[in-house]
Amino acid sequence: MTDIGLSGEPFWFLGGRTRILVPGEATGRSMSVLMFDDAQGQAPPLHVHDGEDELWIVLDGEISFFVGDARHDLAAGQVAHGPRGVPHSYLVRSPRSRMAVVYAPSGIEEWFRTNGSPVSSMDEAPPAFDLGAIVASAETFRLHVAGPPPSA
Repeated sequence: MTDIGLSGEPFWFLGGRTRILVPGEATGRSMSVLMFDDAQGQAPPLHVHDGEDELWIVLDGEISFFVGDARHDLAAGQVAHGPRGVPHSYLVRSPRSRMAVVYAPSGIEEWFRTNGSPVSSMDEAPPAFDLGAIVASAETFRLHVAGPPPSA
């Protein structure tokens, strides 16, 4: 067994704090693990990954996951799966949430890192971001926007 420990500094991504816990190079590119710390209302656009599956593990809070035509309302300790090729998104329903997300195989963490901005203080507000630029860069990682973010 190899102890890979926690990795990476937090960065802002789409208004939430993100951290790469396990980079792909630590697993022979078989998977990566990211941590997302989001506020109520956080919801990425509906999107499709062509190259990797996602496994969402809710650590704190309440989050609705939308996978294909299904909605899964999860709380801390529950898990949902977003298979590659199926449109999906999520919506944070509680004041705060934390989730670990496993991507298999790895690689997509580089898209997050490239489009993030450093967190200089955990108490500061996230900076403005250019959603158009983030979406445009997604095609390189075989990630496609399929619709608007879900809403309550």
